[in-house]
Amino acid sequence: MDSQVLIALALSLVGGFSTSIGGLFVVLNHTPDLKMLGILQGFAAGLMLSISFFDLAHNALNTLGFLKGNVWFFVGALFFASIVNFIPEPSFVSRNEEKEDDGSTKDMIRKHQHQILFSGIITAVGISLHNFPEGMAVFLGSMKGLRVGINLALAIALHNIPEGVAVALPVYFATQSKWQAFKLATLSGFAEPLGVIFVAYLFPSSLSPEILEGLLGSVGGVMAFLTLHEMLPLAFEYAGHKQAVQAVFVGMALMSASLYFLEISLPEEMSM
Repeated sequence: MDSQVLIALALSLVGGFSTSIGGLFVVLNHTPDLKMLGILQGFAAGLMLSISFFDLAHNALNTLGFLKGNVWFFVGALFFASIVNFIPEPSFVSRNEEKEDDGSTKDMIRKHQHQILFSGIITAVGISLHNFPEGMAVFLGSMKGLRVGINLALAIALHNIPEGVAVALPVYFATQSKWQAFKLATLSGFAEPLGVIFVAYLFPSSLSPEILEGLLGSVGGVMAFLTLHEMLPLAFEYAGHKQAVQAVFVGMALMSASLYFLEISLPEEMSM
């Protein structure tokens, strides 16, 4: 394997596995109650929506034009919507059912845990799809010089910590397993070195930049759909509309700041 590819792989591991740090933040703290879980799910939804609209879809629109960028975005959303129709998922527990219950936290957790776990798995899929092009960016940055690659990897590492939280939190809440939560948060970072391998061996010869941007726009559509379909309903149900919406905007603001920090770390030719 080429030495430049090895360097890029090492740098992508630094960035990708910072999701593990986010996972550690979750497992080293006590499991939150349902209201706090809803607030944190709203926060995670804000992170995901910011990535989808302000990063992936935005780049597709700028590169491909308004019409093509929108077509790619909605193709991704419709594709994922069709997949979800074939995935069995637990339904919300109604408030009437909760009132009939004895009201204990343990009983409520048992009722909701399957739905929360499903949300965590879907979030991990979305974060992995987002991390894949970040690995490609690390590879291209390292080709321009070690300093650029290191700066970019560190920027992505900081950017990925809250993503690890978004993955680990629902898994820990649903399973009560610190190991499962940490493992899934870590695995979501694996997509980054895979992105390095992909761009190093396949991109130069078989994938045009226009198709790549279109695919990333579709990833934005996938992430937007899974956020609106899975994460926001959970946040509204557990935290209430007012606090959930506030958490969404806090998450969007944090991820937007993170995306800006990542943007200014890139050389102009690689501007995301």
